[in-house]
Amino acid sequence: MKTLRDAKIGETVKVLKLDGEGAVKRRIMDMGITKGVDVFVRKVAPLGDPIEVTVRNYELSIRKADAKMILVD
Repeated sequence: MKTLRDAKIGETVKVLKLDGEGAVKRRIMDMGITKGVDVFVRKVAPLGDPIEVTVRNYELSIRKADAKMILVD
């Protein structure tokens, strides 16, 4: 499956599922990334970490390790 980490700059993807457990999953959900929400990839840092996205009309920077836990379509 494709993860948010694999999404290209300028692409809008829909969240299918969140992997991970406990506090990590809760933190991702608290940032507004939940099942069914659209995420637009704005920028990726030169070394690939972090990834800047727009979700629910606000900008968010997310670490590569966390982006790997977000399955998208």
